[in-house]
Amino acid sequence: MASASPHNIKQWKLPNGELIQTLKGHNSIINCLTMNEDDVLISGGDDGTLCFWDWKTGYNFDSKRTILQPGSLDPEAGIFALGFDLSGSRLISCEADKSIKIYKEDEEATEETHPIKMKSNIIKATGF
Repeated sequence: MASASPHNIKQWKLPNGELIQTLKGHNSIINCLTMNEDDVLISGGDDGTLCFWDWKTGYNFDSKRTILQPGSLDPEAGIFALGFDLSGSRLISCEADKSIKIYKEDEEATEETHPIKMKSNIIKATGF
């Protein structure tokens, strides 16, 4: 997987470099990608959007816009890095507004509301 061009993710077959598919769903530059043990691909965009993908089919089954910290400007909405904790149950994002957000799966979600729905906890950074 690579996000070498704005607004989409490309899946390539290695080593011959054949393009397998293009995932479209972002409205801005994609800064980061991560995948969990359930093969859910998550991408973070410059506009503060998280997209959740079934990477095998290219289906974008959920999107979430990050919540800006009070006093932040809209251009500070970007998501710069994504990763999972060691348990694989919490998604961690590093964002342009100098915050680190931790998302966990919403245990009250149903199959109809997509079980990947996540709630965020905000950790305020004191300095970088």
